[in-house]
Amino acid sequence: MPEYIAAMVRESPSLEVLAAFGAREKAVSLPGGQGRTWRSGGIVLKPSGLVAEAAWVAEVSSQVRDTARFRVARPVRAADGAWVAYGWQAWWLTPGSPDARRWDEVLAAGEAFHEALAGLARPSFLDARDDPWTYGDRIAWEELPLQGGEVMAELLEPLALARRAVDLPAQAVHGDLLGNVMFADDLAPAVIDWPVYYRPAAWALAVAVVDALTWHGAPAALVARWADRPAWDQLLIRALMYRIATNEGCRRAGMPVRERADSYRPVVDLVIRR
Repeated sequence: MPEYIAAMVRESPSLEVLAAFGAREKAVSLPGGQGRTWRSGGIVLKPSGLVAEAAWVAEVSSQVRDTARFRVARPVRAADGAWVAYGWQAWWLTPGSPDARRWDEVLAAGEAFHEALAGLARPSFLDARDDPWTYGDRIAWEELPLQGGEVMAELLEPLALARRAVDLPAQAVHGDLLGNVMFADDLAPAVIDWPVYYRPAAWALAVAVVDALTWHGAPAALVARWADRPAWDQLLIRALMYRIATNEGCRRAGMPVRERADSYRPVVDLVIRR
């Protein structure tokens, strides 16, 4: 079994956790992060989830160089040198705030970030990770079969029929860019809270486009503006399947399914008609 620690913790970090990361002020809850993210002075703390993934992301993030096109949140080591302590991880506070309507800027920052990650080996923890989002990703890429009874099967099935082979190199990518790029005056956009997938780089952009269309009122023209990426239509199909099938993953995990098919249907129609 993969090692998940404090995956659903909502309590504040203990004094022991704060001391491990050198955080000296009382922890206060931060907005977002499903109520599980806390700030102590200039340090942000949150439960680690899958320990191997948290440690891998921290190690890579500690080495990626900022550029004029993007910056990254920087991890904080615990006193013993590890990236995870008592089921928690820590990051230096990153200036800025997310703006899910700055679609093109998010996509440009994500593209630059992925260019910096090119060549990283596929992390082994992906084989062991088992959560609703991983389930959705595997459905989208035909690593798991559709059974026909999934949540929103009426949307998944036409998308599956529209899939064609995609021959593109895979690499480490950020699977949830749209709400995890921070903007601050006079600074490059900052990429934070990185869920790791190993897929074509433009697939991560397609996920952000699907999210923008579904939840943030983005115009259909956003699809066309990024359509010069290879196999763009096929990546959009897989991005939609990933997001939609995650609802079935939630059902299987005993988690509530709050999304509605009507939210996705116009985007499915748009993508299939292309």
